[in-house]
Order: sequence, then C-alpha cells, then structure tokens
Amino acid sequence: MKDISKVSFVIIGTIIGAGFASGQEIYAFFNICGVKGILGIGISSILTGIIIYKVFRIMQKNEIHNYSEFLQKISSNQKINKIIQIIVNLFLLTSFYIMIAGFCAYFKQEFQIPILISAIIMECLCYITLSKNIQGVISINSILMPILILFIFFIGIKNIDFTTKYFLINNNYLSNNYLKCLFSSTLYASYNSITLIPILINLGTYINTKSKAKKTSIICTAILLLLGICIFCLLLRGENYISELELPVIQIIKEFGKIYTLIYGIVIVSAIFTSCISAGYSFLSNLKTYNKKHVILLCAPSILISLIGFSKLVNIWYPFFGVLGLLQIFYLLNPIEKKYKN
Repeated sequence: MKDISKVSFVIIGTIIGAGFASGQEIYAFFNICGVKGILGIGISSILTGIIIYKVFRIMQKNEIHNYSEFLQKISSNQKINKIIQIIVNLFLLTSFYIMIAGFCAYFKQEFQIPILISAIIMECLCYITLSKNIQGVISINSILMPILILFIFFIGIKNIDFTTKYFLINNNYLSNNYLKCLFSSTLYASYNSITLIPILINLGTYINTKSKAKKTSIICTAILLLLGICIFCLLLRGENYISELELPVIQIIKEFGKIYTLIYGIVIVSAIFTSCISAGYSFLSNLKTYNKKHVILLCAPSILISLIGFSKLVNIWYPFFGVLGLLQIFYLLNPIEKKYKN
C-alpha cells in the first residue's frame, strides 16, 4: 500500500494543477454542460482510471524503459508514433508554462505581486526540484497531495447545503445535451493522459503487479471523481461572475471566510507546483538523458509566457491538445494492434 499511495499521489498531483484547483478546467469542460457535467466528470474519471491501468499492465508485460518504447508497443506505425511523441512533448512543455502562469496569476490576483517576481520564484523552485530527478517529484507529491485532497473534500462537504438548494430551485439548469457532455469528458481525459502517460512510465517500477495496477487505478478514479464534483458544485455559487476571473474558485472560497481563503490559496499553489514539476519532469525524461543545463533551458522562457495570461492559455491550449491526444488514446485502447495483443 505504501507504493500504491505514493504513486497515486503523484498521479493526482500530475492531473490536479492550476487549471483544476482554480476551477478553470472544470468550468470550461463540465459546468457548460449543466448538471450533466457531473456525469461528464464521472465518465472522464473512469476513462482516466482505465488509461492508468492499461499503461501499467502494458509495462508489466513488456520490458519498457522509456516513452519511445511504450509507443512502439501500442502502435506499429512509426509515423504515427512520431506524431504522437511530438504532440506529447509540445503539450508537456505547454503545460509546464501554463502552471507557472497560474502561479503568477494567483499572486497577482490576491496580493498584486508583479508577474515578473512570482515567475522568477517559481522558476527557482522548479529548478531545485527537477534537478533531483523522479525522487524529487515523488517526495513533493507525497507531502502536498494528501493536504490538498482533504481540504477540497472538506470544502465540498461545507458546500452541500447550497448545492442541494441550487438543484431544487434551478430546474432550468438541466441540459439534455449528452453528446456535448460526452465529448467534453473525452477531451478532458485525453489531454490529461498526455501529461500522465510519460509520468506513469517512470513510476512503473513501483507498480509491478496486476493487483497494484488495479488498486491504483481505482483509488485515482475515486479521488478524481470526488474532487471534480466538489469543484463543480463550488463553481455553481459564482455562476454569474466566474467567467471573468482567472482563478474563480479562490473568489468563491472567500464566502466561507478568510481562513479558508488562506488555506485554499496554499492548496492552489501546491496543486500548481506538483502539476508543474510533473509536466517538467515528463518532458525532460522524454529527452532520455537530461542534466541541469536542460532544466535551466526549460525554465528560462516561462517569464515571457506567463505574461500572456493563465485563463487564455488554459482555454485555448487544453481543448486543442485534448483533440490531438485522442490519437494516443485510440492506439492505447485499440485491441486490434498486433503488438498490443501480447
């Protein structure tokens, strides 16, 4: 269970970044579907769990040491593999910078700290952690993720009364657009898998049995489902104004009191940091070998990219990469591929 819990926290830390904890992702992919968005969260969580299980099982059945070998196992088409690898590396790079932009957006929105200063601070933290390889990623997630998960659950419980009243009163919030909900769910799981699969490959040594793979996927599915619903219901409180905010959940949490705002601020920063280092590590590990020079080159452009704006980056790039990521999911879940059958 020690290995399972460590790996589960890294997986959750990879998925729950600034976009998730701030509410931007849940709003963009699920709240737009009305109450059916909750169904969408369930579908995407289950699909993510299946992806986690499949990746670990493929690794257990074959001697896979890096992402290139993994692609060769799920697809025999070398051109497709090359396209997938380019998509993945571009997304990991983009996600890394989006997380840094989210870090800057938080301190700008809450404390009016200039983006330049917060970007430099985040760069330094990422450099220190990424220089320590995968152990740095595991250590950080093992500490921060349990706190983040428990606090979001706690706020979700405090919000139950409002949520119940909301659904009783606002019957017009119901939507019949199941196809839109299904498409959003698939896109959400798709773009998350782009970041997730490379990090899973680096965690393969910890999950070396079918039983561990199954338990890890179930735990991650359950946590993602519950956290997603908690954020979804929180966003209902601010449906009249959240579209204008960079970090909508932070504003909504203020309704619960200053202490909750402070704690959730720590949660947001933790989520940003864990997701950022997971994306950064995955990108660097795809280079097969990397050193401190590569880490510096990765971090350097983040100051300029952060100036674009967090919400713009999330709403433009995540859906775009979600569509591109469907290619990887197709080959991962495709039972026809010859190399996949073993």
